[in-house]
Amino acid sequence: MQHDEVFKEPKKKVEDFSFNKTVVKVFDNMVTRSVPFYLEMQRMMTEIAQDFATPGSTVYDLGCSTGTTLINLHQVVPPDVKFVGYDNSDEMVAQCIENFKASNVDREYEIRNHDLNTGVKIENASVVVLCLTLQFIRPLYRDKLVQDIYNQMNPNSCLILIEKVLGEDSLFNRLFIKYYYDFKRRNNYNDMEIAQKREALENVLIPYKLMENREMLLGKGFRYCEVFFKWYNFAGLVAVK
Repeated sequence: MQHDEVFKEPKKKVEDFSFNKTVVKVFDNMVTRSVPFYLEMQRMMTEIAQDFATPGSTVYDLGCSTGTTLINLHQVVPPDVKFVGYDNSDEMVAQCIENFKASNVDREYEIRNHDLNTGVKIENASVVVLCLTLQFIRPLYRDKLVQDIYNQMNPNSCLILIEKVLGEDSLFNRLFIKYYYDFKRRNNYNDMEIAQKREALENVLIPYKLMENREMLLGKGFRYCEVFFKWYNFAGLVAVK
């Protein structure tokens, strides 16, 4: 795992954040140092998905990045469950496939480039994962994407959603952001790195409030929706069709 130093040096102009070759090389280090309890959230997703992944069905990871979630699930779900991973970065797709091979994932799987802003087609889905993905979908297309997912999921299947979220009011939003930056400092990011990454993400990552995400899921038809993880401005929800 290469160490994340993407924003270590001062930049004359900070470009919009993208999952390019430079980011992909350090992604696993970046996400574990930037997302509170990321490894625990991965463990929890595996635990939840294991109870919904039915034999002969398909598990989708929309925004699969380097394949961590599906590789973890490979250890616990029936061997006839198919894996499908989508990501809109060619470099990330290539890294995911490489990691699958290195982890000896021998079940049927498909990993390919797809832009979720255009919608998505899923089939026979018992589990759909959106781990730190929906926040990168343009708000204009977000509701339609969630509706498309719901409409095509199997009955009694689950959607697992992990997102960076806004505080429910401006006071807690400011406090939670402060606590989050303190977290990043504890993980050895300096103030310049924090500021430059914040600028890079400003027009790319657009979070909703936790309750807005919950209401969106219930509004699309999901019967149940429960918060299974919360740390200041990060949240995990699971919804059942």
